[in-house]
Amino acid sequence: MKRLKKRASILLVDDDPDICKTLSLILEGEGYSVDVANSGVEAIEKSKEKVYNVALLDIVLPDMAGTELLKKLHETTPKMIKIMVTGYPNLQNAVEALNYNADAYLIKPVNHEKLLEVIREKLEKQREEETITVEKIAAFVKTRTQRLLQKIEEGKNSE
Repeated sequence: MKRLKKRASILLVDDDPDICKTLSLILEGEGYSVDVANSGVEAIEKSKEKVYNVALLDIVLPDMAGTELLKKLHETTPKMIKIMVTGYPNLQNAVEALNYNADAYLIKPVNHEKLLEVIREKLEKQREEETITVEKIAAFVKTRTQRLLQKIEEGKNSE
């Protein structure tokens, strides 16, 4: 049975409407489902309502630092790919982003080809990890079932 390929969903968090519009058009043009949040609080609310594969996070947001949002999202959705995007690159931001488990750090103006390449690479890695997890669960269930059947069989033989 062939599995249908699910469209990856992206949460774009930026308070600049032009950046949101441009990146949404580019990402949707590549087949991604895109939701936009203009603040950290809005991003947290949306991530509670829907599971996203990727979050693109601006570092400077009106209500909180992007690195603070990164930390909160990592606590609630650790498997989501989190890519920091900033127009204010500095060593402190980069170190905080890495410490809070950012998957990538890109500088504005973002090279669209580079962004798409990073997203594709990270999604591929995410899919591979999910496949490994599903395979491990299937192997566990199979082994557990075999052991239970053996116990049942041993119980019948001892009667």
